[in-house]
Amino acid sequence: MYPWEAADGLHGGSPHLHTCCSECYVVVGGTGELHTLTAEGPQRAPLTAGDVVWFTPGTVHRAVDTGGLRVVVVMENGGLPEAGDAVLTFPPEHLADEESYRRAASILGPDGQPSPERARARRDLAVAGYTEILRRTEAGDASALAEFHAAAARLVAPRLADFRSRWEAGAAAAARRTGELLTALADGNASHLAGASVRHLPRPAPTLGMCGTLAAYDGPRRALTETGGH
Repeated sequence: MYPWEAADGLHGGSPHLHTCCSECYVVVGGTGELHTLTAEGPQRAPLTAGDVVWFTPGTVHRAVDTGGLRVVVVMENGGLPEAGDAVLTFPPEHLADEESYRRAASILGPDGQPSPERARARRDLAVAGYTEILRRTEAGDASALAEFHAAAARLVAPRLADFRSRWEAGAAAAARRTGELLTALADGNASHLAGASVRHLPRPAPTLGMCGTLAAYDGPRRALTETGGH
């Protein structure tokens, strides 16, 4: 997780939510906190090695680093998070339309390459928006979170057809395949077991993610999905 200090004195990543996908943290090192906001209110969960925490779509979450926090992130519906399922908690003027959001969310520097300075600026902008949502919520204004949820839904609306096609080819296809195997086994047909295989994915190069330095297995995972691997 990023060790960068934000305006509120905390260190870590960019607050955001996912519109369709649950997310899971498996803490593998260091210490930190997971700050979340749902209709039930704000919560803080301490994170130490061995802890597992997961949250469903609509949960605004912020990873806070208090000492070299390292996590393995497991995302539901592989392909959807990479396609734009996440929406950052920017102030409302940056959520007005897709172009405004895209400009605020970009981490490309003047040279067209990912920039740590832009990643940090994006994080700070998301923290500013989150801080205001949190302030209003704690003051009893439930509309603050509802407004952000509505803005997030508007922003992903143009991508829903793409989301559905990725889901159909990925998570839904894998579930259907499991159903077919259960049916085959119930019929006494175990021929698929003879086609067992083993695959290996090398560690990918790190990139600048929303919450920290990210080594994502996206490309190889998509390739396996497209070729029938799971």
